[in-house]
Formats: sequence, structure tokens, C-alpha cells
Amino acid sequence: MKSKVIAFAALLLVSSIFALDARATVLRVVTVQSDNADAYLQELGRGQTLIKKLGGAAVLRVWRARFAGSNAGTFVVSIEYPDLITFANDEKKVTETAEYQEWLTGLAKLRKVLSDSLYDEMKP
Repeated sequence: MKSKVIAFAALLLVSSIFALDARATVLRVVTVQSDNADAYLQELGRGQTLIKKLGGAAVLRVWRARFAGSNAGTFVVSIEYPDLITFANDEKKVTETAEYQEWLTGLAKLRKVLSDSLYDEMKP
């Protein structure tokens, strides 16, 4: 009986940790090279408009590396979501939409993706 109580307590602890992670702010970071900055930024603007039109909650920001050695000129695109659930819902919306897929195909012609990562916010 005591071992069942300990196991149940451990299960509650683990599930509460995962529940907290699901509510943490999520940041997708895509590192990109592009030879045509103006066209790339214009397409990202169109993408942000499309995401909003589809009801997405993502907030898109673009950064360019300046003092970064051989990585100078690299773009870092951050896409912020309020939580993991919103990220998953937004991903489902956009991947099921032909208009978004067409936009993504056009964007691929303007960039080379170097990395694509997902981060969740840690609070002290």
C-alpha cells in the first residue's frame, strides 16, 4: 500500500511538471541564410499576415547577425507562442492549409535553413 501511495505521488509530481511545461511560453528559432534580404523580409511579412488570417497566435520577429564572425549576415527568425498547446494548434492549422504550404514553398526559394529549434521558457 505504501509503495502505491509513493508511486501515485511521483506520478502527480511528474504530471504537474509536464503541465507547467505545456503552459510555458514557447519560442521556435529558425536560423537562415538568404542572398536577398529585402525579398526575404517581404515574404516573412506576407507569412505573418497569412498566419493571422488563419487564426494563428504566433508572433514573428527577425534578427540579423552583425558581429558574428563567419555567421555575420545570418538571419534568426523567432516565432513566439504563448504555450505549447497553442504552438501545436497553430502548426496543425498551417500544415493543413494549401495557401500556407504554397507560401512556404516560395519562401524556400529565398532561404537556406541552417537550424530549426524549439525552446520553452524557464522561470526561476
